[in-house]
Amino acid sequence: MSTALDRILAYKADEVRTLKRARSASSLLADAKAQAAPRGFAASLSAVVAADHNALICEIKRKSPSAGEILPGADAAAIARDYELGGAACLSVLTDGPSFGGTLDDFAAIRAAVTLPMLRKDFMIDPLQIMESRAHGADCILVILSAVDDACAAELTQTALDLNMDVLVETHDEAELERALRLPSPLVGVNNRDLKRMVTDLGTSERLAPRLPAGRHLISESGISDPDHIRRLRTFGIRRFLIGESLMKRNDRAAFTRTLREAS
Repeated sequence: MSTALDRILAYKADEVRTLKRARSASSLLADAKAQAAPRGFAASLSAVVAADHNALICEIKRKSPSAGEILPGADAAAIARDYELGGAACLSVLTDGPSFGGTLDDFAAIRAAVTLPMLRKDFMIDPLQIMESRAHGADCILVILSAVDDACAAELTQTALDLNMDVLVETHDEAELERALRLPSPLVGVNNRDLKRMVTDLGTSERLAPRLPAGRHLISESGISDPDHIRRLRTFGIRRFLIGESLMKRNDRAAFTRTLREAS
């Protein structure tokens, strides 16, 4: 039986084929290199942690396979400004359309509205998508190990590093963590949501956190919705968090972002 991830990867392959027909690698690479320098995604997270706050990657998405409609018609740039005002370290912007309601137009609008470093959150399966991301100003890209094999993960990561971007390598279990540690990126995401079964458990981050060696930084993703969740994960040494759905649904986004940033 196909999973939500299987269905996403099937249409993502179609999107990549369309992109390849529309743009050459050389033209996208030229556009990528013409962009201003990346804003420093990993560095921004580390600066917040060094100041003894929680480094939040605040996410913008209108819907998801697990939650359904979250905030259809959301003003993405206005939400991003709320996050910035609340002290977010970085932003995560969904650009997948069918499953998450995002677009690269959203990404461009947000880029123009804030100064925060930005992750293009999508399902990367081809280096051309990395070039496309940098051409739209992305500072960081996501490599989901459940979606790619080791060779593809290495190629995606190296393409991003060659463009001076940061890479968030996403894992879900011990086997994927071992794979992530063979890649050169220091940012290791632990998604508490199983993308195949669509269930969420903060225990995933708690179980994997002690396995990270020095020099690697765990980012706990999904299922974090209140200060108690932050405090619980902090007891395992976790200081970096990606938070989306719970913030998207708030009317007081700036204030609640600040509350999560300062939870201890």
